[in-house]
Amino acid sequence: MSNDDAAAPTAEEASGDTHLLGFSDEILLHILSHVPSTDLVLNVRHTCRKLSALCLDKSLVHTVLLQKDYQASEDKVKQLVKEIGREIQQLNMAGCYWLSGSTIEHVARCHSLVKVNLSGCHLTSLRLSKVLSALQHLRSLAIDVSPGFDASQLSSECKATLSRVQELKQTLFTPSYGVVPCCASLQKLLLYFEILDRTREGAVLSGQLMVGQSNVPHYQNLRVFYARLAPGYINQEVVRLYLAVLSDRTPENLHAFLISVPGSFAESGATKNLLDSMARNVALDALQLPKSWLNGPTLLQHMKFNNPFYFSFSRCTLSGGHLIQRLINGGKDLRSLASLNLSGCVHCLSADSLLRKAEDDIDSSILETLVESCCNLHHLNLSAAHHHSSDGLGRHLCQLLARLCHLRSLSLPVCSVADSAPRPDRAPAPPAMHAVPRGFGKKVRIGVQTCPNPFLGQSAPQPASVFWCLLKKLPYLEHLELIGSNFSSAMPRNEPAIRNSLPPCSRAQNVGDSEVAAIGQLTFLRHLTLAQLPGMLTGSGLVSIGLQCQQLQSLSLANLGMMGKVVYMPALADMLKHCKRLKDLRLEQPYFNANAQFFQALSQCSTLQRLCLVSRSGTLQPDAVLDFMGRCLHVVVCHMFTGESLITCKNLQQALLRSFQAERPALNVVIFPLLHEGLTDVIRDVPMVHLDEITLFKSRVAEEPPNLWW
Repeated sequence: MSNDDAAAPTAEEASGDTHLLGFSDEILLHILSHVPSTDLVLNVRHTCRKLSALCLDKSLVHTVLLQKDYQASEDKVKQLVKEIGREIQQLNMAGCYWLSGSTIEHVARCHSLVKVNLSGCHLTSLRLSKVLSALQHLRSLAIDVSPGFDASQLSSECKATLSRVQELKQTLFTPSYGVVPCCASLQKLLLYFEILDRTREGAVLSGQLMVGQSNVPHYQNLRVFYARLAPGYINQEVVRLYLAVLSDRTPENLHAFLISVPGSFAESGATKNLLDSMARNVALDALQLPKSWLNGPTLLQHMKFNNPFYFSFSRCTLSGGHLIQRLINGGKDLRSLASLNLSGCVHCLSADSLLRKAEDDIDSSILETLVESCCNLHHLNLSAAHHHSSDGLGRHLCQLLARLCHLRSLSLPVCSVADSAPRPDRAPAPPAMHAVPRGFGKKVRIGVQTCPNPFLGQSAPQPASVFWCLLKKLPYLEHLELIGSNFSSAMPRNEPAIRNSLPPCSRAQNVGDSEVAAIGQLTFLRHLTLAQLPGMLTGSGLVSIGLQCQQLQSLSLANLGMMGKVVYMPALADMLKHCKRLKDLRLEQPYFNANAQFFQALSQCSTLQRLCLVSRSGTLQPDAVLDFMGRCLHVVVCHMFTGESLITCKNLQQALLRSFQAERPALNVVIFPLLHEGLTDVIRDVPMVHLDEITLFKSRVAEEPPNLWW
C-alpha cells in the first residue's frame, strides 16, 4: 500500500453527513467528468480511497481536456502527464499559450495518444519533431505553423508518425505547406490561414516563398477539405497553392469541400477546373464556397449532393429563386441538412435579385419552401441582411421559422423580428430626449426610474409579438443572435478602428425592450448576442434575461439604444447580479463610462473568465479595474479599447500584470486606445483563441459545420 493510500480516509469517513459518496459509481463518474483534469488527478484523487480509484477510471483519463483550464500551470501539467500520461489517448491543449515549449514537450510521454490538439501552443520544429517521434499511434493532430518553421528539421521517426495521421488541423502564420506533405494518409484537412501581409518591420511577405519548399501534398484519400482565411491577399495566394493540387486530381471520396473567405476571391483556371471536376466526380455532404464562385447560376445546378448536413452561402448574391431551383430542386427533401448559413445573402429570400432593393419585403413562399424542405435544421444564420416581412396572416418570417422546432442556434437581423405593422397593444416610443441618463455616476432626472422593472411598461411580455411567439416555439434554443443589418464593429481585423458606422435599419426602431424581454423564455440559452438595437429605451428586458436564463455563459452587447447615449447601464447592472454562470462578456458601446459602479456590478459574476470592452470615446477608472480583478479571481482575459490616453492604458496594463500574473498563469491583458494607429500591431499579439472567440465581433451561428473538430 502506498503512503497516499495509507493516509487517505475511507469513503464512509470522507462522506460525513453529505452522503455524496453514497451515490452509485456511474453517477459519481458523471459528476467527476465535469471536474478539470488537473484538479481531478492532483487533488480530488487524494480525498479518499473510493475517489482515488474512480478518478483513474478509463472514462476520465483516456480523454484529457486542458483547453480553457486557465489554472493549469506549468507544474500541474508536468505532474499530470507524469501520473496518467501513459493512459491518455486523447489530449486537447488547444489555446494553452501560457505553457512554455519545454512543458509542451512532455506530451511525448503520452505514448498511447491517438488524438492531440496543440493549436495555440509554443512549438518549434525541433520540439514538434521530438514529440511526434514518440507518438506511434497518433491519427489526429492539430498544430500551428509559425515563422521559422523548417520541415527539414523533422526526424524520420516524426515523418513516420505523420504518414499515419488521418486528420490534420493546421493554423498557418507563415507561408508554408507545414507538415501536410508528410501526411500521406490524410482523410480530413483543416487549414486556418492567419498570415499577415507584412512583418513587424514592415517587410511585405509573398506566398511564393513556399514554392519548392517541400513535396506536393497527398490528397488522394481526402474526404474533408476546409480552409478559413483571415483578411489579406497573402492568405489567398497561399491557399491557391494548396488548391492547385486538388484541381489536378479531385479525390474520389471527397464528401465536404469548404472555403471561407472574407471579401472577394477571384476564380482562376485551376479553381474552375476543380469545381468542374467535383461536379462530375463527387457527391458532397457539405459545401461552402467564396461568394464570387457561387454567383453564377449554373454551378449549383451541376453539383451533386448525398444527404447534405451543412451548406454555407454566406455573402453570395444568389436570389432565393435560384437557391430553391438549383439547390432544393423546387422542394426537394433536405431532411438531412442540420446547418445552413445564409449570412449576408441579401436576396436569398426573394424570387429575383435583379429588380429587388435590399429593403424590399421578402417572398414568404420562398422561406416557406425552405422551412418545409429543411425541416430538421439545428443551426440557421440569416444575419447581415434586410429580411422584412409584409402584412399577411401567418406569413411573417418569425411565424414561418417557428416551424423549425429542432433549432438550437439562430442568428437573425434585428429588423426581421419587427412586426409587419405597428401593434395596437404597444404604446408609441417616448422621445429620445427623455431617456435614462448616460451611465453610472451621472445625475438622474427626478422621476426617472434608475432600475427599471423588467415587466413594466414597454418591456412587459407581449403575446401578440411575432418574436415572442417564435421564441415560445423554440424552448430549447441555446444560441441566439440579434444583429442589426447595418452593424459593423468598431474594431475590424487587421485594419484601423472604424470611426463611423452606418445608421440602423428603420424597421429596427420597432424592436425594443419588450422583444429583449421575450428572450427570457429561453431557459436553456447559453450564448446571446444583441447588436444595434436602437429601439431599446431602458434595457429593462436585460433584467428578464438575467433572471430567467440561468444557463447563460456568453454575453455580447453592442450599440444598444441611441448612439451617444448609454441608457441601459442600470438595467445591465441589475442583470449581472443574476448571471451566476457567465464566463464571457463582450461590451461594445460608444461613450461608455467604465466606472466603479459598473465594475462593482460585474464583480458579482463570480465565474467570469473573459472581459472585452470596446468603446469609442469611452472612459475607464483604473482603480475600479484593479479592484474588480482582485475580486473576480477567475478572470484571465481583460481587453479594453477605449478613448483613454496611451499612457493611462500602459500604466493600467502594467499594474494588472504586476499584481495578478504570478497567480494567474494564463492572464492576458491588453489595454489600448481604440483609435491609436498602433492598434493593429497590438492585436497581432493577442492569443488566437481569445482574438477569435471574444475580442473580435462576428456572427458565430453556423460559422462551421457541426463537429468539424473536437
